[in-house]
Amino acid sequence: EVHLVESGGGMVQPGGSLRLSCAASGFTFSTHDMGWVRQAPGKGPEWVSTINTGGIPYYPTAVKDRFTISRDNANNTLNLQMNNLKPEDTAVYYCVKDDPLSYYSDYADTRRYDYWGQGTQVTVSS
Repeated sequence: EVHLVESGGGMVQPGGSLRLSCAASGFTFSTHDMGWVRQAPGKGPEWVSTINTGGIPYYPTAVKDRFTISRDNANNTLNLQMNNLKPEDTAVYYCVKDDPLSYYSDYADTRRYDYWGQGTQVTVSS
């Protein structure tokens, strides 16, 4: 059974940093693209980042140059380093597993991710 467990969320002031981690189990982590999706109150899911099996990262413009995704295949762990955080980054952040057989071809389409963790809250406020 697939399990994705996030940690590292919290409250931080604008301009601050947080590091999220995701412990994955129940599947062969190294052979799947992995990502992060967030959801702010009253809004739909928003793609944050994906890293492919080769370690190549992908980001939307909103977080590029501020967020860094990484993976540790030896420990089945996915990380997200978030710097220069802004109030609009406030959301619940979910670790997600990519479905390589998904009908949805774009990493930015959150429907392509078949397993989601329980989420961790990130709040950016002064």
